[in-house]
Amino acid sequence: MSKPIRMGRRTWVAAWAVLCAAGLAATAALQDSSASQPRPAESVSAECAEVVAEAKRQLAASGQQGEDGGVVAFSRGSSSTFEDCDDELRGHLLGNQ
Repeated sequence: MSKPIRMGRRTWVAAWAVLCAAGLAATAALQDSSASQPRPAESVSAECAEVVAEAKRQLAASGQQGEDGGVVAFSRGSSSTFEDCDDELRGHLLGNQ
């Protein structure tokens, strides 16, 4: 029966270092390839665009009258339209256009 080959500590450390370096290189390559692909532009539906335009108009009108901290009210449209456009409207009102 033959004796198993014993590996020294240095050999184990070198093997782990090579594996870690290969993993880091593969991770960096994958991140670079996914970062180079352009993200699709977010499209806003026509109804949401109208809601945001109405909000801009009301804010501009209240700004011209010198009112600060006013309330923006919507008088047309269904509640489902406003719920569907919640993210776009919130982004506009918070300044994250």
